[in-house]
Amino acid sequence: MKKLTTLIVFLLLGTSFLAQETTGYQQPPKEILDLVDAPLAPSVLMDDAAENVVLLYRDRYKSIQELSEIELRLGGLRINPKTNIGSRTNYYNNIEVKKASAKEGKQVAGLPQNPRLSGFSWSPNQKMIAFLNTSTEGVAVWILDIENATVKKITPPNVNANLRDAINWFKDSNALLVKMLPDSRKELINTAEAVPTGPTISVSDGAKAQNRTYQDLLKNPNDEANFEQLALSEIKKVTIGGMVADFLPKGMYRSISFSPDGEYVLVSEIQKPFSYLVPYYRFPYTETVYSKTGNEVHLVNNVPLDEVRPKGFMATRTGKRNMSWRDDKPATLYYVEAQDGGDPENKVGYRDIVYQLEAPFTGRGIQITKTKNRFSGITWGNETTAIAYDYWWNDRNTKTYLFNPQDPGAEAKIVSDRNYQDRYSDPGNFVTKRNQYNRYVLSMDKGTAYLMGAGYSEEGQFPFIDEFDLQSQNTKRIYQSSYTDKKETLVDAVDLSKGKVLVRIESPNEYPNYYFRNIKKKESLSPVTSFENPYKSLQNVHKEVITYKRDDGLELQGTLYLPVGYDKSKKEKMPMILWAYPREFKDKNSASQNTTNPNEFIYPYYGSPIYWVTRGYVVLDDAAFPIVGEGDEEPNDTFREQLVGNAKAAIDAVDALGYIDRDRVAVGGHSYGAFMVANLLSHSDLFAAGIARSGAYNRTLTPFGFQSEQRSYWDSPDTYYTMSPFMHADKMKTPLLLIHGEADNNSGTYPLQSERYFNALKGLGAPARLVMLPKESHGYRAKESILHLLWEQDTWLEDYVKNKSENSLKTTSEIKK
Repeated sequence: MKKLTTLIVFLLLGTSFLAQETTGYQQPPKEILDLVDAPLAPSVLMDDAAENVVLLYRDRYKSIQELSEIELRLGGLRINPKTNIGSRTNYYNNIEVKKASAKEGKQVAGLPQNPRLSGFSWSPNQKMIAFLNTSTEGVAVWILDIENATVKKITPPNVNANLRDAINWFKDSNALLVKMLPDSRKELINTAEAVPTGPTISVSDGAKAQNRTYQDLLKNPNDEANFEQLALSEIKKVTIGGMVADFLPKGMYRSISFSPDGEYVLVSEIQKPFSYLVPYYRFPYTETVYSKTGNEVHLVNNVPLDEVRPKGFMATRTGKRNMSWRDDKPATLYYVEAQDGGDPENKVGYRDIVYQLEAPFTGRGIQITKTKNRFSGITWGNETTAIAYDYWWNDRNTKTYLFNPQDPGAEAKIVSDRNYQDRYSDPGNFVTKRNQYNRYVLSMDKGTAYLMGAGYSEEGQFPFIDEFDLQSQNTKRIYQSSYTDKKETLVDAVDLSKGKVLVRIESPNEYPNYYFRNIKKKESLSPVTSFENPYKSLQNVHKEVITYKRDDGLELQGTLYLPVGYDKSKKEKMPMILWAYPREFKDKNSASQNTTNPNEFIYPYYGSPIYWVTRGYVVLDDAAFPIVGEGDEEPNDTFREQLVGNAKAAIDAVDALGYIDRDRVAVGGHSYGAFMVANLLSHSDLFAAGIARSGAYNRTLTPFGFQSEQRSYWDSPDTYYTMSPFMHADKMKTPLLLIHGEADNNSGTYPLQSERYFNALKGLGAPARLVMLPKESHGYRAKESILHLLWEQDTWLEDYVKNKSENSLKTTSEIKK
């Protein structure tokens, strides 16, 4: 009863406790500002022949003006109803092309004014790329001619990209299917001004619908009406010359997929009724096969509203799901059906069966394989060879199967059976190559396939390529990176018959660049890009991965950075920032593995603590915070104890090196990391201050599971109570900076979480500051917001960590003055 009373009291805490500060957007000190303003290297696209490279440039940040454009939040989507594309879309603003062997790129001619480019899609012949440009009038389709480095517009700005998948190429590369706005679309309802016609009523019929805490859901009939109008489109056939023809009439089209031979099109269309409980992708929908001329062939799937599922992460719906085309056949569909009723509590020998369905796509499909865990995908090879994958969250198991699609009676061979969190045992991913249908299938040569892996081990990270004998399932290593002072990433196997592989190479002060490596020739590297390091002020910063042990013997690690110009021989005691994110494991072996490469480039993105090495701080970034629950014990059963144990071990390790003043240590984190921060400050005295961004602090507001917790509040109320910092706000005495985006769309991390937690801290007299960033979502995008964020963090660290002793007796308001 005491817990319930406390909860009710705090839930009723109002905004009367708030003491607002009026301030405009601020900027951090010059050392940080210079890093924020560094130019962003382009994204790299390359054709399969590894001859042509396309460089896509964009600004690092949006502006607050862009984020302030009109936005509707409906069915889990965020839409700009004026332009008809996702309101949070990342746009590129320039394109260059070059030959892979050329040093410099060539500027593409004919780009629109003030380009906002997105949705890039290679043509099947890889001579062109289609893309979208968003203007004030709407979205239009443009075509990039690779060889001539020119672009042209082929549609007016009436493309409907609200449900994504707006453009799809015909196999001949001469035309595309495009979602276009229907002429008959109705005006949207201004929900702020609309007069209600009655109450909104939801009904429970007794079936359990234990859904996660989704955001941006439909809330009323006006939302339903607006969602429908924004989802409606007509599908048109548009030639690369700009000729437009009808293909399919008005509908709420979700996805469009051509068969490999280009003769058929699988179209997914949303149906009614809509839902106020789940996002749009769980609304009813149909899947229909059409001919390439737009004639209906057959309705192959009719999926009802997916509101009610059994409990657990591995729950799924019944009926046909994961319907797609086989990549190795001209026009064969495959799909999956659960054998356990979609309920992970039901014990069955095989969870899923995979079926295939050939033209004319009528009747029930033919079984081709089955999986013991929940199906997660297939890499197709040829008529007799394919690779299937499954996984099971509860024990972190994943299996890889080699099977013959032509012999469904034969038992699939399990070629890998492992804990997917055990990175040291990861055999890698099967290499694929493009076939005659322009689809990616298993790369095979005389009964041999190939595996390409990240190569984590106790000795470090050494990426590899293995030959895999499909008959014996034995592997033979044909390449392994030998770098000890750089990091090599195997990006793509361009042509293994010739030994040609695309790699990316970097070091702490060497910006990542792409190269062709010939694995048949020793030390054979050919540069593809030559990006320069834009962060010169960090290139001499000391960086190392340190390993240490928790009190229970679990080995941990973190990436340690020393301040710019720090003299290790003097071992001056500096303030430290510890930044982390908790992760759950089901065994200690996986939890203790080191997957941090000390040779990664030092890259200060907006959420990074690395900026503060320029301000005199030691930084321990990406510190390991495993939460382990072996056997029948769930990780969260001892969440708080393990959290504090991880933090203490990290501080002890750096303190033992002689670099820090352990009385001046801050802890920071984002999202679940913010949840970690609030718990650490509530249940330990290890830190001088904390920074918590976009977190959730009252787990009873996410009652049907959170993060990796499958149990509901009613299954384990003590877990929810014990883990919620909100419930222990009376224990908080350490200064805490709370930051949250006002438009957070992440499941469970409503802005209300930070507002109510701050009200509780304020009411109980804890030193805290709440910063709500206008227009920002779970991650922050506007440059104005990010600069202000960095200023807030820097000021907080200076006041409560670096200068802790002189400010220890001052109130927050006194310091801010």
